[in-house]
Order: sequence, then structure tokens, then C-alpha cells
Amino acid sequence: MALWIMAGITLREAARKKILWTALAAGLGFLAVFGIGLHYQMTDFDAGSTPPFLRYQILSGMLMVGLYTVDLLAVVMAILTSVDTISGEITSGTIHAMASKPVARWQLFIGKWAGFVGMLAIYVTVMFGGTIAVGRWVGGVTPQNPVYGALLVFFECVLALTVTLMFGTWFSTLTNGVIVLGLHGLAFMGGWLEQMSGFTDSSRLVAVGIVSSLIMPSEAIWRRAAFEMESPLAGSLQFSPFADISVPSLTMIGYAGVYLLSALAIALYHFQQRDL
Repeated sequence: MALWIMAGITLREAARKKILWTALAAGLGFLAVFGIGLHYQMTDFDAGSTPPFLRYQILSGMLMVGLYTVDLLAVVMAILTSVDTISGEITSGTIHAMASKPVARWQLFIGKWAGFVGMLAIYVTVMFGGTIAVGRWVGGVTPQNPVYGALLVFFECVLALTVTLMFGTWFSTLTNGVIVLGLHGLAFMGGWLEQMSGFTDSSRLVAVGIVSSLIMPSEAIWRRAAFEMESPLAGSLQFSPFADISVPSLTMIGYAGVYLLSALAIALYHFQQRDL
């Protein structure tokens, strides 16, 4: 019961600070821009003589770019909304009001974590579902395996959230944000270098990408999601940004799961030992 109370408090606090509402408003703005872009593209198609097959592939590519943007927005939101949760409350002393209650520290931490997980579930559902709905309504395109893709994106967000809370038990808010965003940037660059290896057959680029994914597997999760959602033809095109040049295996997804659980366990242990 204490755990669910803490989760509810976290959600209400996010709503009170207008974190969730601001993120949703920004997301709705993105959906509007995405819909307008698709509409103009459809207008250009109607005015020309583009073959239906090519038209569908172009619109599918635009949908994948939209979903990639949603993924980036969701991960950044997961980091920025939670970066001040542990470290900021410890610095300001507000955590004492909760830690002095008859609530175990692990319940306090897991409750906060669960509250943010619930918030991310709402955000990913609205944004991912909204992007797919716009793509279907305006352009008549839908991704392959959208539910599986959405679950992988949600998994990536929970991973970023857990790592952020873990470093929050060690470092200040600013340091925590720099570390986590830096790790995600490292994963992002490593993932794209691994994709670029297909143009040069460079095993060294692949090695760099794999090492980056082992350090922070967030981008690997997205690339697996993109592989599951894109059309087979788009994946086979070597010049596509989502080409099937280097697809993370299910073993990598399993590693990401172990990574997440390890980060959560480390965070719990250090939060239990830390002097508040």
C-alpha cells in the first residue's frame, strides 16, 4: 500500500508541477506539425504522377521519422522529468518529510520509480498512438508490428528513467543530467556509426557501435523497434536511415533488460545506504 501511495504522490506532483501537461502539450504540437507535413506531401502526390507503390514507401519513411522523433522526445522527457527527483529532494531536504514516515526506503524509491513509469506509459501511449493514427488518417500508412514497437520504445524510456534515478542517488541534479544525457548521446552516436558500417564494410565501426550499446543500450532498443516496424523493402534499402545493416539481436534486448534490473538494484542499494 505504501508503494502505491508513493507512486500516486509522484504522479500528482508531476501534474502539480505541470511536467506531464507541458510534455503532452509539446507532443500535441509535434503531432500537428507531423500531420501538416503529411498533408502537404499527399497534396504534392495528388498534383503529380507518383506511382502508388513509391508513394506508399515515401509515406512509410515519413512515418518512421515521426516515430523516431517520438522516441527521442519520450527518452528526453524520461530523463528531464526525473533528474531532480532523488538528488534535488535530498539537497533541499524535502525528502525528510517522506523518509521520516513509517515507510521503508525501498518502498519510497520504488514508489517514485513506479509513478514515473506510469507517467511514461501515458506519454508513450498518447504520442505513439497519435503518430500512428495521424499516419493512417492522413497518409493511409501504418507500421509493421506497432504494439511490439511501442513496447520497445516504452522499455527504452524505463531504462533511461532507471539510470537517471540510479545516478541521482550519487550525484547532484546537474551532474546527473550531464552524465545520463552524455550516455544517451554516446549510445546514439555508436548506433549510427554501426549503421554506417554497411557502406564501408568496416568491422571497426561495428565494434565501436557494439561497445557503445554495452555501455548504454538505449539506442540499440530503438533500432530493434525500427526493424520490427519498418516495411521489408525500406529495411533492405542500404541508403535508408533505418536500413537493416546492423540489427540488434534479441540477446541485446535481453542484455538491456539485465542492465535495467542491475541499475535498479544498484540504485536501491545505494539509496538504502546513503545518509539523507
